Amino acid sequence: MIEIQELIRTRYSVRDFLNEPIPDNVISDMKEAARLAPSFQNRQCWRYIFVDDPELIKDLSAKSGLVGKVNFFIKKAPLIVVACGDPAHSGRMNDQDYYLVDVAISFQQMMLAAWAHGIGSCWLAAFNEKSVRKILKIPRRIKVVAISPFGYPSKSKSIYSKVLTTLAGSKKRKEETKIFCRNQWTF
Repeated sequence: MIEIQELIRTRYSVRDFLNEPIPDNVISDMKEAARLAPSFQNRQCWRYIFVDDPELIKDLSAKSGLVGKVNFFIKKAPLIVVACGDPAHSGRMNDQDYYLVDVAISFQQMMLAAWAHGIGSCWLAAFNEKSVRKILKIPRRIKVVAISPFGYPSKSKSIYSKVLTTLAGSKKRKEETKIFCRNQWTF
């Protein structure tokens, strides 16, 4: 197993996948990592839909709304995971809905567990929640927080993938002095 710092350092958004299924033991590890995440008062509001049906993946790729059209590449992934939260099973503190935080922590743990097995992912927010809800029959009370394709990364990157990586500035990270301060706000 890879050390956590190495996992964090090497993980990147994968948009090009091999046509290879993900083994059940890897999916089990991904689920367990998500399940064990911390949450608001340990309410565990997250719910996940694991989509491996090629027709449903195709629908998610093509019919998730105008914003979702940029995610056409997900149709090549062997697995799509839709991360949802139930606001009624989380909490609200300091004018913030914590289901978003709860799901984000859990989903990130899932992604790191997948990466430990060489399975890539790409956090997606560009989707039409109403369309995703309809395709997957998700009840109205449940919020779709994020979607990610999962699969073994292809060695070659598509032009689309290269362009998105460049536009997003994925390799750039702010210096520590721009992010952290000590004892008080100094930015």
